[in-house]
Amino acid sequence: MSTDINSETNVAEVPDTAAHTETPNDGEVNQQLQQILDKVSGLLANLPDYVTDFFKEYKRPLVTVGLILAAFISVKLLLAILSAINEVPLLAPTFELVGLGYSSWFVYRFLLKDVNRQELTENFTALKDQVLGKNG
Repeated sequence: MSTDINSETNVAEVPDTAAHTETPNDGEVNQQLQQILDKVSGLLANLPDYVTDFFKEYKRPLVTVGLILAAFISVKLLLAILSAINEVPLLAPTFELVGLGYSSWFVYRFLLKDVNRQELTENFTALKDQVLGKNG
């Protein structure tokens, strides 16, 4: 066995596939690009109509979701404010004393005597009728 390489060895030629693939000419590419741009510009031109129709169709669920998110954010904000107030020295105990004083006054003013309880019931009924829209 010899290690000589025969210079006459036939090597199979690999066909040039790049030469055989068809590439779209520039006119087709420009035409496709123009069609895509026309569709995008049409969509953007009609976007306010789409948003308006979407809001009209789903108004109640969107308002409900918005109210839930607003309530959640409000509760988180209120808790953060209360936490910050509790960190201020002597402010939290002062608020507790004010609350106890107001509760004591309310019990003395409205709950101890029968006449005052009837007045409270009448005031509550009048307020309830105002909120519910009843004239009475």
